[in-house]
Amino acid sequence: MRGVRSTLRACGFGVTIAVAGAALAACGSSDDSGAGGKTEISYLVVAREGSKAGAQAEIDAFEKANPDIIVKLDTFPEGADGDNLVKTKLSTGEMDEVFNYNAGALFRALQPDNQLTDLSGEAWAADLPDSYKKVVSTDKGMYGAPLGQSSGGGVLYNRKVYDQLKLSVPTTWSEFIANGQKIKAAEPDITPVLQAYGDAWTAQVPVLADFANVTKQDPAWAQGWTAGQKKFGQSPALTAFTHLEQLGKSGLVNKDYASMTNIQALKALADGKGAQYPMISDQLPTIAQDSPDAVDDIGFFALPADDAANTTATIWQPGGLYIPRSAEGDKLEAAKKFVAFVSSSEQGCQIQSDTGVAIGAFVSPVCKQPSDVSQAVKDVQKYLDDGQVAPALEFLSEVKGPNLDKITVQVGSGITSGAQGAKQYDDDARKQAQQLGLSGW
Repeated sequence: MRGVRSTLRACGFGVTIAVAGAALAACGSSDDSGAGGKTEISYLVVAREGSKAGAQAEIDAFEKANPDIIVKLDTFPEGADGDNLVKTKLSTGEMDEVFNYNAGALFRALQPDNQLTDLSGEAWAADLPDSYKKVVSTDKGMYGAPLGQSSGGGVLYNRKVYDQLKLSVPTTWSEFIANGQKIKAAEPDITPVLQAYGDAWTAQVPVLADFANVTKQDPAWAQGWTAGQKKFGQSPALTAFTHLEQLGKSGLVNKDYASMTNIQALKALADGKGAQYPMISDQLPTIAQDSPDAVDDIGFFALPADDAANTTATIWQPGGLYIPRSAEGDKLEAAKKFVAFVSSSEQGCQIQSDTGVAIGAFVSPVCKQPSDVSQAVKDVQKYLDDGQVAPALEFLSEVKGPNLDKITVQVGSGITSGAQGAKQYDDDARKQAQQLGLSGW
């Protein structure tokens, strides 16, 4: 918010954030040229310290390489207020020339075909993997350039425990359970599989991280789900719920699963008190902070499917850089240059690496993680390099029931069967889809 508020104060406005876009327009010039004949554009990012620091570093480097362009940094708040501001600025034609925002369902809610600039013809676009293009595109165009890293949903595991017991990374669900049984038999003090329902959101991970396996079997499943034609109560999506039920009844989970928190589970994993933890790799910075000496003891593998041929890593994609249709002329060309620099130039990639925290794989092939990143990050990167990835469902469909965490806690705790939980979630999602006005529900 600091960038927006300072601009408003400079213009003498006392306004709320909801009309910030209009206020900025009133004090700005319709000219493409800034001071000294330079082209001036603005860049909107979320008001988070890490985001602002990285954005400013990109701006400084870009302006040095492009002295005829000035880039001003603006910010917007996190959460619903920020979403509303972005939509307001777009609908009024007052959006910054470049803005950073989510990919997937939230991106599609911006009405991209009407409000964003198609970037599919840019030179860097052809090199992006299809798994990312899918979450920043519609049938009419591709609108986003990647900023940041993909994180992998699967299983974080302690490599020392695996090495000690001579275990191999499982590629099927039966192998995963068998590994847990071997750990329990050989090392009774080590929890084979950690669960942390003290933070209920973690209970969703075994279901959400299984979605790439669903996509592998039925590539159009997400579209069918959005249309009300596919259900979690039916195969192949049902498998995630039945696996969760099996895991809860297996005797492989920590006894304090109901109260353990995510931070406690990550610490237990790092300390070797737990061997495996279904989780998303964006939690790796917590291990780096709390257990820095154990970072390289942690690896990652995809949540196994019943058939090894379907085992695929589910990817949470980074947000994108977008250009509104309101950007025209020299400002549009400057915005395209800035997007290309930040997203797909060697210098821009280096700044992303230097100012961010490694959680997974960069999307642009130009951006590479340094050689000293953790093993878990390298593992996520290999799945991406091998093409063994698919986006999480939330990037492909706007339909997500609000009670998945509660439902999966009950399934994982043995209160509800997997089949019952899947049906409950289908009912939960139907209510949300009806609220969105989607047909077929």
